[in-house]
Amino acid sequence: MATGMTPSSSDAGLLSPKQPHFTPRAKRVIFLFINGGPSQFESFEYKPELRKANGKQGKSKKKLLGPLLDFAQHGESGMWVSEAFPHLAKQTDQLCMLNAMQTNSRAHPLAIPLLHTGEFQFQRPSLGSWVLYGLGTENQNLPGFFTIKPTRTFGGPSNYGSAFLPSSYQATRLGWDGQGIKGANLQNLTPGNLQSPDAARQALDLAQMMNQQLLDQTTEAQGVIDSLALSERMQQAVPQVLDIEQETQGTLDRYGVNTKNTDDFGRQCLLARRLVESGVRFVEVHSSGWDHHSNLDKFKPKAETIDKPIAALLADLAERGMLDDTLVVWTGEFGRTPETQILSGKETIGRDHNADGYTAWMAGGGVQGGLTYGKTDDLGYKAVEGAIHLHDFHATILHLLGIDHTKLTYRYGGRDFRLTNVYGEIVHDIIA
Repeated sequence: MATGMTPSSSDAGLLSPKQPHFTPRAKRVIFLFINGGPSQFESFEYKPELRKANGKQGKSKKKLLGPLLDFAQHGESGMWVSEAFPHLAKQTDQLCMLNAMQTNSRAHPLAIPLLHTGEFQFQRPSLGSWVLYGLGTENQNLPGFFTIKPTRTFGGPSNYGSAFLPSSYQATRLGWDGQGIKGANLQNLTPGNLQSPDAARQALDLAQMMNQQLLDQTTEAQGVIDSLALSERMQQAVPQVLDIEQETQGTLDRYGVNTKNTDDFGRQCLLARRLVESGVRFVEVHSSGWDHHSNLDKFKPKAETIDKPIAALLADLAERGMLDDTLVVWTGEFGRTPETQILSGKETIGRDHNADGYTAWMAGGGVQGGLTYGKTDDLGYKAVEGAIHLHDFHATILHLLGIDHTKLTYRYGGRDFRLTNVYGEIVHDIIA
């Protein structure tokens, strides 16, 4: 059980709101997953020495590849941001830049599950599921955890699944990676072939009666009971929340909706704001296509697809008085190396995977805005100061939500499990 977590109401089953272990800085999370390992050298880590060393031999006998884009300082903090992110550069005083991230694998099939669950050898509950298990949700007519356009590969549904936690804590999926989010909806919310609401009601009552009988034999049935009850309540609430046409034209324009390069991700970010505004606890948004082993010269137009929408999201949350208690997280599964990628024996304009030092950032939710924390060596091979391991990253996210990561446990198979396993140190230096 989640030690110290107590439900604040008894009519919502497993999704009932629960009291945190201590006063939280954040109440909800928007997790921006930049799938593929975005290059820190073309985005948020300024490396002038790497630029000077361009073309020289690196540690692994490959040529060093200097940053392809120019950097400048922005905001009162003077934070360095590349020219690929002109809109986000205007939000630097909201960002807590983490330039010394580390993880345990430089392979996508392992690193992506690690990011989402803290483990890759065995299936574990996802970060969002742990948060929902620990805190419940504030709107009983909506799922507490949404994932928008997740990948089908490299862990697939396990990246947003609940594993051995009750099924109530898994994410509700909206769309798939590779498909446009416009027009995406949730299936199985309508009665289907049943001809009347009365017939649908009777069918649900019968199913729940049988589930209640099963509950006497196993507590695992509670997740099914809660899910069926929630699905009925969702029929009216979900379409309203997902209808972004209710927004003003100014808001749509701000997020880049209906503009070619930004429409899809702009819709995702706007949906994320509408969902958390409606009481959803955890929303994950996905951008894929950042695995630049080659075509790194196309980084800037790729960044254009997410720059304006993310900047709009941060500004919108701030103006609505929500950024202070909404934690926004931006990260890939790892970063890139400072050397030129070799593919089929030929040099490319690209970079290989780097798990020893990469960049992520947080905003809002109790972190220090305008702070650049940690650094890699002069060429960017590995973290040398302020290193944050992925377990520390998870522990800090939970801490900001008022959760002691060592006490958020679930007993399964004869032992107590937690998101951070036996690891994780809170990074107090980045907390405001």
